[in-house]
This record gives sequence, C-alpha cells and structure tokens, in this order.
Amino acid sequence: MRQVPVRNFMIGEGQPLAVMCGPCVIESEDHSLHVAEQLKNIFSQHPRISFIFKSSFDKANRSSLSSFRGPGLVEGLRILEKVKNAFDIPIVTDIHLPEQAQPVSEVCDIIQIPAFLCRQTDLLVAAARTEAVVSVKKGQFMGPWDMENVVDKIKGSGNDKIILTERGATFGYNNLVSDMRSIPIMQGLGVPVCYDATHSVQLPGGQGETSGGNREFIPTLAKAAVAAGADCLFMEAHPDPVNAKSDAASVLDLQELPQLLTQLERLYAVVHEPSYK
Repeated sequence: MRQVPVRNFMIGEGQPLAVMCGPCVIESEDHSLHVAEQLKNIFSQHPRISFIFKSSFDKANRSSLSSFRGPGLVEGLRILEKVKNAFDIPIVTDIHLPEQAQPVSEVCDIIQIPAFLCRQTDLLVAAARTEAVVSVKKGQFMGPWDMENVVDKIKGSGNDKIILTERGATFGYNNLVSDMRSIPIMQGLGVPVCYDATHSVQLPGGQGETSGGNREFIPTLAKAAVAAGADCLFMEAHPDPVNAKSDAASVLDLQELPQLLTQLERLYAVVHEPSYK
C-alpha cells in the first residue's frame, strides 16, 4: 500500500483526499494565524478531506533580488509552531539547505523539497534522516520516471515516508504544461502522489522580475488531477491574491476554495468507488 502517516491520518491509497493549503509565504504572524483560522473553518466543513497548512519561511528562488522572501528560518518556524498549536493542524514547509532539515522537522510534519532542488542529494539525505514525511516536487525539467532515483536516495537514507508531487513540465519559455500521466507513473514507484494545482498554472519569470500565472485554471487542473487518481493536492490560497507577497498571479482566492473542495470531494468519491460511497 502506498501510504504515509501524517499526524492522525494517512495519505495515499485507500485514504481520503489530502490537501496542503495556505499562503505561499509567511507574510506576518497575524496574517498566518488569520488565514489558518479561515482555512481550518473551511476544511471543517469537509471532514472527508485531510488538511495540512502550508506556508514558506523563505522563498529562496524568487525571480528578483528585491522580491519579498519571508521572515527567515527562526522567526518562520516560531510562527508555524504557533499556527500548529493554536489550531491543532499539521504543517508542511519547504527547505533549501541541508542544515534546515532538522529544525524544520521539529516543528513541521512534512518537509517539502522544491522542484528546482529535487536532485540535490545532500538536501534529500538531510530531510530523510529526520522523522518527518519528505514531500518532493518533481523538477519541471524531469520525467516522472526519473523520480525513481529521488525515491531511492530517500529510502536509502532510512526514510520510506515519501510523497512525490507533480507541478508541471517546462514547455518552451515561461510556460508549463501538466501531463496527468505522471500521476499513475509516479504512484508506480510505490509512493503517494500529490498534484500542485497552483504552481502548475505559473508562468515562470513571465513578468520580468516576477512570475506570472493563470489563476483561472487552478480548479480545472485540480479536478483533472483528482480524476487521474492523485492522492493529494497542493493548493496555495490567499484572502487577497492581488496583494499577495509571493505568487500573486497563481494563488487561489480563498473565497473560491469552499465550492472547489465540494467538487473535489465528490469527484474523489467517484474515482475511488467502491471505497467511498
């Protein structure tokens, strides 16, 4: 069974849909707590969907030197821990350096490896050596079958709690396309597979000093991924997308989330019949 444990639930085969959701970057303590509270209330109306709060303490791969990156490791983890304790929800955040793995694992349930760094052996090994689940985004430059080496690196370092995430493939300049075949292909490696519905609509570097995006296609791709059998979805959401400090063009408007979750919940039940009735 391709399953991994997260807090008091499982992600993977035969399990409810899991959704990693939150603002792209930690904008402030008050903002994080406010959004987390809204998300907790929204997901509480969907008990058959498992919710993991996501936000980054550092966006190390921004297009421009002047772009907002976040509060940094120490302050960011303090805020994420406060969110975790205040609302009793699991947390996922990304790391960029091997030395960040251990302190992040002490707060977060899932360590995420960014797509650009998915082949960095030292980073994968450091994450694997913690007790956290390791979620790795497939590089935009890689085929889904190439992720077998990533899985082997993590398992070879003593950790079999692995999630792989599809987030689109480079298609010419400043554009991504999603090949839904990658979901069953990566599931064939024996691990749960997540689909990143917000970064997949990104237009990398498409606005010069920032990345563009097509927010309107988030629901379409999220539903396509669930129809293709994804075990999990990654969807960044923000109460004021236009003024979001990161990925403003490709983050989901929080107001659209309840209706989308209702559709995804129903679709997931149909795809996974007779397990869900």
